[in-house]
Amino acid sequence: MTSAHKDLIDALLDRYGQTYCDQLHIPIADNTPSPLFRWLCASILFSARIGAAQALEAAAALADAGWTTPEKLKAATWKERVDVLNNNGYARYDESTSRMLGGTAEYLIETYDGDLRALRKKAGRDEAEMRKALKAFKGLGDVGVDIFFREAQTAWGELYPFADKKSLDAARELGLPHTAQGLSKHVAEADFPRLVTALVRASLDKSIGDIRQAG
Repeated sequence: MTSAHKDLIDALLDRYGQTYCDQLHIPIADNTPSPLFRWLCASILFSARIGAAQALEAAAALADAGWTTPEKLKAATWKERVDVLNNNGYARYDESTSRMLGGTAEYLIETYDGDLRALRKKAGRDEAEMRKALKAFKGLGDVGVDIFFREAQTAWGELYPFADKKSLDAARELGLPHTAQGLSKHVAEADFPRLVTALVRASLDKSIGDIRQAG
């Protein structure tokens, strides 16, 4: 790692070194059904045309409401989900998102017995097959899958190193390696999800220039 790269990466991790799963208290590394489901729901919320702060607030509210498993979320009424979303930063998309989240829970239960690890197993741990299977969930397109993979790689090692277009565009703007493999050479595997998330957050905050100066 060049000194310039190290300084930039240190500045990124110092300011944005917390993943979204960390912020939401989702122990994604446990690779158990509830954290995976919670991160799936959060990925759907983050992929909408809404600010990351509002999506984060809404994702936290789902957990606060006790909807941490597909069974619990499915048991909630459409109106209950709408009210929670509407009161927690998701007013513009509350009704459609309530339907999507309910459909996600139902589909996960019916297709994978409520456990995303079954999806992973059925896909043979192949990234392309997992992407295809995840896109069957309503509201989860390629952007949503990218968000899911970005932090799920902590638990699903076959995805490592994964970096989406937004993180790689930010890396290019900073003069850092702009491939997943290139970036992965500059941090430990455990820190890689923190780095790609930090790049995304710097881009969303429009603070690339500040990071460049700090580095």
